[in-house]
Order: sequence, then C-alpha cells, then structure tokens
Amino acid sequence: MLKKQVLKTKPVTKVTFELPEAIKAETAYLVGDFNDWDESATPMNRLKSGRFTVTLELETGQEYQFRYLVNGTEWHNDWHADRYVPNPFSGDNSVVIA
Repeated sequence: MLKKQVLKTKPVTKVTFELPEAIKAETAYLVGDFNDWDESATPMNRLKSGRFTVTLELETGQEYQFRYLVNGTEWHNDWHADRYVPNPFSGDNSVVIA
C-alpha cells in the first residue's frame, strides 16, 4: 500500500510503502530507482502487526519504479501502485508517482 504526503516546505513527497499483510515475511527490503536497485539499501521496518513499512522523501512530480524483496529471494509488486511497467527480467515493476 502507498500513502503520500506532499510537503509544503520542500519539493518532496513523503511516500510510505507498506508490504501487503497477505505476504508473510521474515525480512523485507524496498528496492527501486531511488536506491539504484540496491537490494540491501532500504530495509523495511517490521510493525507489531507483522506488516513491513518504510517512508521515503521522493522528488515531487517524478516517477519511480520499485519492488519489494522478501526473505532475500522473493520479488513482489505493490498491489496499490500508481501503475506497472515491464521489467527486463520477468514480470512487471511497480511505479509510484511522487
């Protein structure tokens, strides 16, 4: 799930990424354009409910491709992404518009 908050003081949008509850995970990372697809750069925080979440400040008006890396081997898309685009490996990448 994606939650967005446009900041009035800076040209950025706070985007909260949340892994769907149906995906059972021990570890989760947010991987995308904003971190050069680095699989360990953006760990997600586990909540008491078992969900994983992380908030980033992204430049307003830009599009960013991303996916969730779960348990180090499973790639997942966000079911509430703004849109999807094919990736060169297989399947699609999620897209968020900040």
